[in-house]
Amino acid sequence: MNPYLSEWLNLLTRWFHVVVGVAWIGQTYLFSKLDRAMQPVSEAEQKRGIGGRMWMVHSGGFYQLDKQALTPENVPPSLLWFRWEAALTWITGFLLLCIVYYSSGVLVPRDSQLSQWAGIAIGLAVLAGGWLLYDLLWMSAIGKHQRLGVVLCFLAIVGLAYGLTHIFNGRAAFIHIGALFGTIMAANVWIRILPGQRRLIAAVSSGEQPDAELARRASQRSKHNTFMSVPLIFLMISNHFPSATYGQRYNWLILIGFVLVGWAARKAMTTWD
Repeated sequence: MNPYLSEWLNLLTRWFHVVVGVAWIGQTYLFSKLDRAMQPVSEAEQKRGIGGRMWMVHSGGFYQLDKQALTPENVPPSLLWFRWEAALTWITGFLLLCIVYYSSGVLVPRDSQLSQWAGIAIGLAVLAGGWLLYDLLWMSAIGKHQRLGVVLCFLAIVGLAYGLTHIFNGRAAFIHIGALFGTIMAANVWIRILPGQRRLIAAVSSGEQPDAELARRASQRSKHNTFMSVPLIFLMISNHFPSATYGQRYNWLILIGFVLVGWAARKAMTTWD
């Protein structure tokens, strides 16, 4: 590809990726904060199906938000869904992966015996296989034991970080871990959260009792997305700081350290007003 054309394609795709990514992550954090900030309501309001209430002030206006119970009396004909931001973020991110790494020579080291095509196959397998293993884990009985699931996921990240930094260039290894997080986040939205919500809506609309497990799983996956987003942002910007991150001898330990720092930062956000 013409270098001038490639640079413009990279720039425009990256800009669009960042814009839709900000919108998606911002919405995810907004609803996470809403769930934490809901205040209890009176017994009479609880009987009317209101699970919590909060007031917000923003842009010169006051907003009253009520959280409905899992079985509201009426499902409104028009619901606001948040889905395309996730899809567009993943699509543009994958395009960047192709532009920067799969169509250039920065995926594997020059002295590596691994071919470019073999490296691409490994990269794609990491994205697809990582999502499948994550989903199988959290759909299994282990998924109901939060701490055990987190420990197993962390150990998998450690192994993957070590392996990829010894196969790919450091920069490519870092971004593939980030791409895996982004793939899991987008798949959570489209494969688990949205279908579950549709089934809940269908049950309520037909007068049936919704499956509370679907609501629990959707809430769990949304929470996971917020925890993955902070390390993901670091991994996106790490390519600007090679001497401090992927260029180090023990770059895989630095990667793991920032994953832990990212999770701690996300945990600390629960104390913010």
